Amino acid sequence: MGAQQRVYRRRIKSVQATKKITKAMELIASSRIVKAQQRLDSSLPYLLHLTAAISAAATGASDVSKHPLMANPDNREKAAVLVVTADRGLAGAYSSNALREAEALYANLRQNGVAVSIPFVVGRKGVAYYRFRERAMGGEYTGFTDQPTYADAKRIGEDLLNAFLTPREEGGVDEIHIVYTHFVNMGIQEVRIRRVLPLEVVDEVIEKDSALPFPLYEFEPDAETVLDGLLPPYVEHAVYSALLHSAASEHAARRRAMKSATDNAEDLIRTLTRQANQARQAEITQEISEIVGGADALAAS
Repeated sequence: MGAQQRVYRRRIKSVQATKKITKAMELIASSRIVKAQQRLDSSLPYLLHLTAAISAAATGASDVSKHPLMANPDNREKAAVLVVTADRGLAGAYSSNALREAEALYANLRQNGVAVSIPFVVGRKGVAYYRFRERAMGGEYTGFTDQPTYADAKRIGEDLLNAFLTPREEGGVDEIHIVYTHFVNMGIQEVRIRRVLPLEVVDEVIEKDSALPFPLYEFEPDAETVLDGLLPPYVEHAVYSALLHSAASEHAARRRAMKSATDNAEDLIRTLTRQANQARQAEITQEISEIVGGADALAAS
């Protein structure tokens, strides 16, 4: 075997080893997508009932606009943004798309006269992005992006509530947004922006032709107290829902990236195999030419 063939064989073995790794990562991501979807689906009924309860309490409250979590200030000055990225790479443009959308949100807020005070960042990719640019962060949350728990969301939600309830002159903010990747299906994931504070609750709407009676609620001790107890869990669950959507989107993006890497490895292996065969054929042709030339030389002598 010639030197050129050995180079091709070594490259083929290297690409084959890489292909095994990317294929394994693709299969792992595929299995984790199913679990992430199950966690996401199981959280939806709680969110729906919680939203219905908040709407009912808001309808029964005397003046919802005066609640600290629902009052819209006349002049907005500061805003905080929660950016959800990934802890690990090899997921294509998943994290970069969220960071790009966050930067666009910052620019839009500044155009409207709202200064972005400090970002709250989820995921090591986002933390590294802001640290490299020497930008301060209000909170860093890492180590759970692929499998978030409600405890993680509760910790983030408490920090967001503290930042929102802090007076403006003491460093508080007037509104809080979440930038996350919404999981639509296995092939579609969209980066979305959601304002979580102050809350906007829509009153219940009952169709005129509906046979169901209008629901009547009794609040104990009163609707305002019930609303005080429901709004913090609502904010925490909004963060939890964003984390679950982002986790499922991260696995889908990683699966798609690893499948593309595996396909590229297969194409490269076919190309290298073809080049190795051409090199082998060239060596055989050269050896035959040398033998024929030597035989002609002996016959001529």
